[in-house]
Amino acid sequence: MIDATGNPQTILLLGGTSEIGLAIVGEYLAQAPARVVLGVRPGADRTDAAVADLRARGAREMTVLDFDATDFAGHPTFMDGAWAGGDVDVAIVAFGVLGEAEELWQDQARAVEAAQVNYTGAVSVGVLLGERMRAQGFGQVIALSSAAGLKVRRSNFVYGSTKAGLDGFYTNLGQALEPHGVRVLVVRPGQVRTRMSAHVEEAPLTINPGEVAKLAVDAARKGRSVVWTPPAFELVMMVLRHIPGPIFRRLPL
Repeated sequence: MIDATGNPQTILLLGGTSEIGLAIVGEYLAQAPARVVLGVRPGADRTDAAVADLRARGAREMTVLDFDATDFAGHPTFMDGAWAGGDVDVAIVAFGVLGEAEELWQDQARAVEAAQVNYTGAVSVGVLLGERMRAQGFGQVIALSSAAGLKVRRSNFVYGSTKAGLDGFYTNLGQALEPHGVRVLVVRPGQVRTRMSAHVEEAPLTINPGEVAKLAVDAARKGRSVVWTPPAFELVMMVLRHIPGPIFRRLPL
């Protein structure tokens, strides 16, 4: 159960080696110890480091479960394992793939993989998280979206389209679950300094995972449904979303 100050007793991270996801868990642990369940790809090489880091940050108990975003039929069994130790207070949906933008739209297999991981996998676990938390009568879901999904650009339109779908799903999932005592927070980062974006030229307003985590946890505690990280990116996207298409296509984005 989440206590009166917003501290969870159990945190589930789907995408257990995600730098942003781990930073969010760490931000919660900085306030109070908690049991942590990590869902990680089988054989992920950063699992041991993630576990050690969270133990050092104050995780009082760690459970690691195999999680494959595209094993849709196996997701209910995964949730059984995640809830085996009791209710889950906070669930963070932080898995995804970026891929090479120009390769994705020209490679059917890679485009389908990106869509299955980033969107279909996120919908699959979102439905199940909603079902579990609705049954327990409380819970907080934090889903990592992207500013790229709010105005899909030619430069990364396959990735952007998957995030657009994720954003729309979780934004409305929050509305559906609110009467049942469950909250959903959609986090919309701009560019973040992570392994996934290391090959991408750094853009203005790029921030670190820790900054995203602080803003996300603060927004969750306040019961918000959406948070932009950094906040200034909301103004940037507001402008971009209202630029006419013919002009927008000429911008160096």
